Amino acid sequence: MARSTQGRRGPRIRKSAPTVREKVEASRLKNEVERPKRIRRVTGQVSAPFKKLQIRDKGFYKYVSAPFRLLRKVLRWLVPRYFINSWRELRQVYWPNRRETWRLTLAVFVFAIVFGALVAGVDKGLDEVFKKVVLK
Repeated sequence: MARSTQGRRGPRIRKSAPTVREKVEASRLKNEVERPKRIRRVTGQVSAPFKKLQIRDKGFYKYVSAPFRLLRKVLRWLVPRYFINSWRELRQVYWPNRRETWRLTLAVFVFAIVFGALVAGVDKGLDEVFKKVVLK
């Protein structure tokens, strides 16, 4: 009896490498998960001195944080949306590692050399045609 190559689990499905878009979305999800922890840590550090004073009144925090809320609104008004959106786009950029950078740089150089040789060949050919036809 011939042995099955598929095994008990079924055919083996190979997972393709993630695309750039999938990597960006994965990093965006990772940043969204980590951001609340960072906010909690910073707000905990800011409110630590007030906790040591044992101030339990929530209204006190509201009045203390009011100038910071006003400052945030003023800064949003002063800083153009262009810079804010540019910063958001820059954070979504997928930065290649060293190996990918060298590989892509080599591809650019090879393309430039091939394209330059092609343009030089066409230029030489048209030059010969021009000399024979027009300057006869």
